[in-house]
Amino acid sequence: MRTSRFQAKLLLAALVMGAASLSWAQPMVTDGVLTDKTGITLYVFDNDTTVPGKSACTGACLNMWTPLYGEANAKSQGEYTLITRDDGKLQWTHKGRPLYRWYADAKPGDKGGNGLRSVWHVAVP
Repeated sequence: MRTSRFQAKLLLAALVMGAASLSWAQPMVTDGVLTDKTGITLYVFDNDTTVPGKSACTGACLNMWTPLYGEANAKSQGEYTLITRDDGKLQWTHKGRPLYRWYADAKPGDKGGNGLRSVWHVAVP
């Protein structure tokens, strides 16, 4: 019984890591907005402008907003750069503004996070 639980945990961990890796690629432009590699809309947070080069979305904010993470070997290119979050992970930025995905956007073209609390906005090139 112990082995099958262990195998189930390994499988679950592999699935989670696979899903998490969807957000690790450099942003791209789709239909005039920035998206992740799966076409999911990316956003910027006005509060991030208070401390340039840092993300103000921490703690409970991360329950609804997923940073667009960068792989350890990712390289900045043009307007797309990387910052190091307080947890040590890399996050993509556009023109210095950290990029995020809204938890409720399920498919390409969804923009449910746009305008939330008047501080979240679709990222545009």
